[in-house]
Amino acid sequence: MITGEIRNKIDNLWEVFWTGGLTNPMDVIEQMTYLMFIHDLDESDNRKKGESNMLRIPYETIFKDVVNIDGKEIKGEELKWSVFRDYPAEKMYSVVGSYVFPFIKTLDGDKESAYSKYMMDAIFKIPTPLMLEKVVTGMDKIYTQASELKTSDVRGDIYEYLLSKIATAGVNGQFRTPRHIIKMIVELMKPRADEIICDPACGTSGFLVSAGEWIKENRKDEVFFNKENREHYMTKMFTGYDMDRTMLRIGAMNMMTHGVESPSIEYKDSLSDQNEDKDKYTLILANPPFKGSLDYDIVSSDLLKVCKTKKTELLFLALFLRMLKIGGRCACIVPDGVLFGSSKAHKQVRKTIVEENRLEAVISIPSGVFKPYAGVSTAILIFTKTGSGGTDDVWFYDMKSDGLSLDDKRSKVKENDIDDIINRFNNLDKEKDRKRTEQSFFVKKEEIAENDYDLSINKYKEIEYIPVEYPPASEIMENINTLQKEIDEDMKKLASMLGEGE
Repeated sequence: MITGEIRNKIDNLWEVFWTGGLTNPMDVIEQMTYLMFIHDLDESDNRKKGESNMLRIPYETIFKDVVNIDGKEIKGEELKWSVFRDYPAEKMYSVVGSYVFPFIKTLDGDKESAYSKYMMDAIFKIPTPLMLEKVVTGMDKIYTQASELKTSDVRGDIYEYLLSKIATAGVNGQFRTPRHIIKMIVELMKPRADEIICDPACGTSGFLVSAGEWIKENRKDEVFFNKENREHYMTKMFTGYDMDRTMLRIGAMNMMTHGVESPSIEYKDSLSDQNEDKDKYTLILANPPFKGSLDYDIVSSDLLKVCKTKKTELLFLALFLRMLKIGGRCACIVPDGVLFGSSKAHKQVRKTIVEENRLEAVISIPSGVFKPYAGVSTAILIFTKTGSGGTDDVWFYDMKSDGLSLDDKRSKVKENDIDDIINRFNNLDKEKDRKRTEQSFFVKKEEIAENDYDLSINKYKEIEYIPVEYPPASEIMENINTLQKEIDEDMKKLASMLGEGE
């Protein structure tokens, strides 16, 4: 989350762009994203050097002694943020515009890769040396502040805040999933070293980045000391699709600065015939767009066979089932309406997940979690594609707090269910005897089927009413009369005192 101080610094930076003549909000976001990427390349290169020394793995820096850019040789050191930020404004402007921007376009040698495709049209639009100097200085302050607050995903947080400043933000449901919710979901799924992971509505690649970071922290030996697994991690493990080129560019840069050399981040309408993926992935992590409905003509016929609907949230669930391999798992965020909607399509999708696959968990999320950008109530569905059923008991959890207030301010609070959710999900055998009055409990598949496959927790949760005993009405009336007499006496005394004063 963006704190007050960082928010103010970003507002000041926005003002620098605005007064300097760059008034298109998407241009501002793109230019800031490029500069954040350039900054992070420097830090990432230093980190990789340290890791390679520790792991005794050879590493070749991207900032070579001599780098050839458009036929001209330049010292690699001059392309580093930590070096050019100290140059006078005119020299900094010349280096960044003439060398640094062309340099970042050549980082991925594969000209057919998603990264190359979305970086080739990167244009340096900052109009003056003075403006660049102000922006670089302002961004350094933001990174310093974020470092003190131990905010890891600065780029994502800044992008989220900038997006909120645009009047059209969210028209297509483009709201960034809070990092702590993504981390919780990844922790619940515990990705393996051999996973093939996809987010068909990847945005800035938050789920993919978080999955990669979790694997780095928890599967380091298994992945990075095994040549085959390391190659898989760098080139084949992560796939993301989106229809917003700005998002794709940010997503590709995000993955690269987090150590994934060649992520497959592609422009694709996941719900159309453009997407032919079938039985391909072992893990899908997603928060697909909820808003709007599509024309039947542009939706893949395969998906319409599962549920004939125009609602994107239902079509994405059908898509996940198609894209997963048998045994593949999915953890996705859905709006509450998916859980209890009464249309034929709603019921059909839920029935398919419950009867033909294995639904494992439904975790309800309070509506305030996506504020101030959206107030929709949501839930996390966790299921495994089996193609032959397997649902027995479904685990429900009623999340009440995520550690932040549920209003627009989203201030820190003591109440936080995230650790409890993770601990209980990892120890489901201990949940069997939990009562329906508690925060988490199991529900039999048969009961869910009897209720039209309704998956809303309120359908099964029991409220424990504690009887309250009140005194008889005669005693209450007597107390009221006594109080009234006391009030009358006090009023007489007050009137007498006022009379004496006159």
